[in-house]
Amino acid sequence: MEFSVLTVNPARAEADCIVVPVIKGSHLPPAAARLDDASERLIGQLIERGDFTGDLGATQLVPFAPGLNTARLLLVGFGEQEKLNEARFRTALDAAMSALLKLPIEEAAIAFTDTELGPRGIDWKARMIAESARRAAYRFDECKSQRSEPIALRQLALLVSDPSEADQAETGVHIGAAIGNGINVARRLGDLPGNICTPSYLATQAEAMGRSGDLTVTVHDEQALEEMGAGALLAVGRGSAEPSRLIVMEYRGADDPDEAPHVLIGKGISFDSGGISIKAGADMDEMKYDMGGAAGVFGTMSALMEMKPKLNVIGIVASAENMPDGQAMRPGDIVTTLKGLTVEVLNTDAEGRLALCDALAYADRYQPASVVDIATLTGACVIALGSHAIGMMSNEDTMAERITEAGTTAWDRAWRLPLWDEYQSQLDSAFADMANIGGRKAGAITAGCFLSRFVGEWPWAHLDIAGTAWNGKKGATGRPVGLLSQYLLDCAERQSGE
Repeated sequence: MEFSVLTVNPARAEADCIVVPVIKGSHLPPAAARLDDASERLIGQLIERGDFTGDLGATQLVPFAPGLNTARLLLVGFGEQEKLNEARFRTALDAAMSALLKLPIEEAAIAFTDTELGPRGIDWKARMIAESARRAAYRFDECKSQRSEPIALRQLALLVSDPSEADQAETGVHIGAAIGNGINVARRLGDLPGNICTPSYLATQAEAMGRSGDLTVTVHDEQALEEMGAGALLAVGRGSAEPSRLIVMEYRGADDPDEAPHVLIGKGISFDSGGISIKAGADMDEMKYDMGGAAGVFGTMSALMEMKPKLNVIGIVASAENMPDGQAMRPGDIVTTLKGLTVEVLNTDAEGRLALCDALAYADRYQPASVVDIATLTGACVIALGSHAIGMMSNEDTMAERITEAGTTAWDRAWRLPLWDEYQSQLDSAFADMANIGGRKAGAITAGCFLSRFVGEWPWAHLDIAGTAWNGKKGATGRPVGLLSQYLLDCAERQSGE
């Protein structure tokens, strides 16, 4: 699907369908009003008769449009103007795209950019339109014998009332399309089953990305991990026939290739049985999503290659399969990490932090400007925040604020949890430098405390996406590609202004 920006009179726009916003109990936005006038008040009459009320997310296809250069109108409800915010705008937008992509049409136009949305400008609205279109076009059917019918829509034009805002809309569309594509990259990797999406498969996907774009890719196999001393990551995968991998993707977009990079680290547990501390059988199939953090890194690196910010970014994926066999790590084992610290493994199902701690130590060699790790880490975070907010912890207030702001802009929001020293004692071990769990209380926070011990002298944030990376049997969500992409765009903007 290609995008364009049109500043023509919407009544003269040529398309198979024009998507029109309807505000419940209020006036039509300017572009919609011009369409209404040119069609002899077709839209207004439907509203006045009560045929379409404008309830949030409601859609209605009008299969004729007299006086317009389109065969159809698709009316989309935005609810009441006084309640309209970013979340409701995205709800209406997703409903519009869901309905639009079901139509047997190749060209459409959408008149959403002049909808009043508080402080959000046309660039933000254009970005969300492109992102939503990309997300709506996602289909996961490569494991089915019968594939989905291809989407007919090939061209989506954004109608912009003010020509002076066209450049802003173009910028927003470019960013939104790139992030939407990155979200779908993450969703596909998450939706693949564990017998396909193994650590080795993730490595080959990274290498393919490196061949197709501006990425330098290095894959460390088990021999290399052994030589560097990454004992924690190796311990996680010891019970599996699938070899573990540490995957490094380097994007050098800054004018100075030696400028301190921003590092993203993803937990890539391709399947998590729990190991010897095996999980209950119910919903264990969803543990293929335990590489959601890795998928988020892949998706963000993909978006970066499209957006091309002037920034250096390193993507690191610590990937293993956590399985029980005669070689698997046991409760009570003590492993030595890449940093040299020892860990008593009290529960083999707390394996993600073991993989991540070696990746965090590895990141230190880059002397990074900042580090963000992303992981489906704890069920405790799901209990605390549900499926809406990403749990975030950080060692620096400024870093936490930047992550929060980026999440709000991308509407991929995070909520900060405390990382106080008082929690650290829960990780005390009588036999090693620390234990890998801290008991039932504050489980998400003590997991963050564990990771904090492997962070160097740089700004760091930990994102627990256990509640947000997938939506039950509906599949992967692609979060937090939006948040991470916005965070990096913000970093590039700050660095360009220095």
